[in-house]
Amino acid sequence: MADGIDDLLNPARLTCGKARVAMAGLALSMVLTAIDRGWAQTAPQALGVQSPAQQPAPEPPPVERENPGLINEIGKLFKNSALPPLKSPTETMNDLSTIARPSSMVTGRAACVVSANGAPDCKIGADRLCQSKGFKEGKSIDINTFEKCSPLVYLPGHKRGPNDCKTENFVTRAVCQ
Repeated sequence: MADGIDDLLNPARLTCGKARVAMAGLALSMVLTAIDRGWAQTAPQALGVQSPAQQPAPEPPPVERENPGLINEIGKLFKNSALPPLKSPTETMNDLSTIARPSSMVTGRAACVVSANGAPDCKIGADRLCQSKGFKEGKSIDINTFEKCSPLVYLPGHKRGPNDCKTENFVTRAVCQ
């Protein structure tokens, strides 16, 4: 090891490979010294009370980064809309119970009339069903639909015509008031 240090101290004894290693080591030590001095530029903090000039500037509050996603955009839409606030489940149930108090559900069977365009009009059927139970009017909840055909349709070899079967609709459950 003493020979290695003597080689570094006496440049005449350096070979080409040793000279490169010595130069690299010298350059590295210079760089590390410069880095160490660059880091030491900040003054160490003194213990105790500091004057306002010595106190570090307050950090600005963190900026809330906006998330440009779909959920964020929907949230903005609801925040800026003129929609009324949502009701709690208790308020919603109270509202529904006040609506449903005067009404009652009934079961039975009342025919729906066919309207001018051929579609069934079950409002009249629901009203008839509710009136038969002592109520004024109603709204249909459940409807039964079936096809009523002439007995000829079931004979073998009979070709079905357009007037052989007829669709009938009946209200079977309604909410009455």
